Parts: sequence; C-alpha cells; structure tokens
Amino acid sequence: MTARSLSPVKVGVVGLGRFGRLHALTLARLAEAELVGLVARRQASLDAVAPELPGVPGWTSLEQAITESRAEAWVVACTTAAHVPVTRALLAAGKTVLLEKPVADNLADARSLAPLVRPDSGNLMLGHIVLFNSEFQQLCAEARRRGPLAYIDCVRHRPASTVAAFPGENPLHATMVHDLYATQALVNRADPVDFGARFHRTPAGAVDLAVAQLQWADGLVASFAASYLTPAGMPPRGFDRMEVFGAGWSARITPNPRPIEVWDERAQWPMALEVRADAVGATGMMAEELRCFCRVVRGEQAVPVGATYGDALQVQQWMDRLTAGLDHDRTG
Repeated sequence: MTARSLSPVKVGVVGLGRFGRLHALTLARLAEAELVGLVARRQASLDAVAPELPGVPGWTSLEQAITESRAEAWVVACTTAAHVPVTRALLAAGKTVLLEKPVADNLADARSLAPLVRPDSGNLMLGHIVLFNSEFQQLCAEARRRGPLAYIDCVRHRPASTVAAFPGENPLHATMVHDLYATQALVNRADPVDFGARFHRTPAGAVDLAVAQLQWADGLVASFAASYLTPAGMPPRGFDRMEVFGAGWSARITPNPRPIEVWDERAQWPMALEVRADAVGATGMMAEELRCFCRVVRGEQAVPVGATYGDALQVQQWMDRLTAGLDHDRTG
C-alpha cells in the first residue's frame, strides 16, 4: 500500500435527506475517508445531524462550503432538481463528485454537464449502490463465467403509501432505474434494439405500476416491473428480486429485504438494504460504493461500469424511450 493511499480522502456531503444522512454517517466511519463538511438548505437539517456527527462543520451556502471547507471530493445527495447546478458548481471548482441517481429530471439537463466531465468520467461517479450489493456482484461474476444470458427478469415493488407520500414520482424513474443500471452492467453497456412499456394508474390518475421490456440484438430479453402496490403488512420497503437465465443455468437474488426477520405483534424486516453505519463501523453496499469513490478520487481505480457519466446518459436515454412508450400508450 502506498503512502498516498493511506491518506484519507477529505469528503463533504450536499443534502441531508435519508440517503444524504446515510452517506455522511458511512463516510464518518470509513478509514478511507474523512468527513469534513455538510451542506443543507436549512440550518435545522444541519442541527438535526449534529449529535450524530459532532465536530463536522456545516453550511447552508454551497459556495461558502466550497471556499471554506477542506473537501477535495463531494457526495451530492440533494433533490434531483438541484443535482445539475450543484454538480456544475463543484466540478467547476475542481472537485471530484459522487452524484446520486438520476443525474437530472431530463436528458438535456444531464447532457449540460458534459463540458466539465473528464473523458474517463474520473471526476464524476454516479451513485448506484445496487452495483455494489454483494449478491449482485456475485451474480455478475457467475454471468461472466457461465456465458451469455437469454432472459433477465426484475421486480421492484414498494408500498402503496408511496403514491401519497411522493406525489408524481413515477416508479419507472424512482425504482426501475436501479434495475436498468444493474442490467446495463450485466450486458456490458450494450444498447437494446427494442423498447416497450405499459403502466397502471390509480383512480386519481397517478402511476402506481410500470412494466417494461427490452430486447438486445443477440436475442436477450429483459422484463422489468416496478410498482407502488405492496400492502402495509409486507416489508416496509417492499421487495426486490432479480432472476437471470442462460444456457443450462439460472440464478436469483433477493436483495431486499435482507434475510433477518423479527417478530413481536407482527413480522418485521429490520434491514431493507445491505447498508449499516453504526458506532462500530460501516458495512454493506454503501460502504463499498464510498470506498470505491475514494479510490477513484486518488486515481487508484477507474469508475466502474454502470457508474460513469456516459453510463448515466445511456440509462437516461433508455428511460426516455420507455417514458415515451408510456405516454403513447396513454394517449394513443
């Protein structure tokens, strides 16, 4: 190990919602990183995490944080609408960025960052923790070893209450996108040649189910279902499943919820995701993603397949094609 790799990467976090807070807690517990700054829109958000992250300075001004903090790299986990302006400011300041998905609400805004992104995407890595899930990484290894795939089937269902909690949030963009990125990695960035999509709406007109199908030139077919349909009695973050079929073999992963179950008055699934950050340390897919990001910042590793800026634009194009199919199905 070189002396350079022993120096923790000084990292700041923009946005302190659910995932921003998890990023901050995880970074604070990694030997590879030093959490040196937090940015939030409201002082109340900074005050709320202060007991968990004592001594970490916070700002409500991104410009001030860039100037006054010691951060050489930043995790951007604010609202999607703010992704592009925040990331643009950080890249222009010479910082390396880990940007939570998606890049933007639309492809045009996502493409506007191109002049600031290095050709190898070395200064911009996309945050897709599914790519770092241990079961998925083993699935990728099995697929590479066993040969071409014939069929991929992905389901990602979330509670029916999501419709009211997050009005207007289409499951295609909010949840199916994770499986699109995972499939992109499995097919090594090959573009589909055929796109199809359908949806279901609530009586009020909100999309609560998106179903999509993609096909590649070699015949591979992939099906995707993402919904807000699971009832209250099921795990609090619904459930995820991915199955793949090749010549003479198949595999299945069920990464959500994690296998641990607890019962009292009712069944509970205390670990929806492979993410833990407590006083002892950080483990799971977010920790591995952030360790990878630290290596990218130090120039010790290239941004992996599925996490480059080009990968993000490719999946954004896939979603645009699928969304166009949904809109046509509604109006045609």
